[in-house]
Amino acid sequence: GDTAGCTFCHTSPEERCSTCHQGHQFNPAVARKSEQCKTCHWGKDHRDWKAYDISIHGTVYQVNKWDPTQFDMSKKLADADYVGPTCQYCHMRGGHHNVQRLSTVYTSMGMSNADRGAPLWKEKRDTWVSVCDDCHSPRFARENLQAMDEACKDAGLKYTETFKVAENLMLDGMGEPMPKDLAPDWSGQH
Repeated sequence: GDTAGCTFCHTSPEERCSTCHQGHQFNPAVARKSEQCKTCHWGKDHRDWKAYDISIHGTVYQVNKWDPTQFDMSKKLADADYVGPTCQYCHMRGGHHNVQRLSTVYTSMGMSNADRGAPLWKEKRDTWVSVCDDCHSPRFARENLQAMDEACKDAGLKYTETFKVAENLMLDGMGEPMPKDLAPDWSGQH
């Protein structure tokens, strides 16, 4: 099951047009909706959909997606004037099929400590800002990127503190932080 699930997404997307375009309908207007990305980009190991869905952009989309004056999916992405961005609007700029990852180095534990001055990351971050400044000012985008940097630093410190607490418990002989005889069972009883 796991292998089949992985293979569904991790084969050549160019060979699977139906993932975005729906096999029997093949309607570009359907492929322009953010929900189409949810086909692959959701679940415990791919949190992209949930991150988008609860973001301000996702909220604007969910509230207005049925209003064709706000999201006219019949227009090509290059001609679209949406009230907020869909996944496709940012990651398939202009409607091109070469999906851009736009990574800002916030994808996994440890990566938040990557050297932000390295040329590779500077290029990725500049690309990220250039996408955001389609709708926002470059200053707004850079300030948000800086805020994410600070949040990652804070999260890294909290992670380190939490790990240290668990490590100290282990050193004190408490292999399990909540002994089974003190932990509530599935029904809430002790």
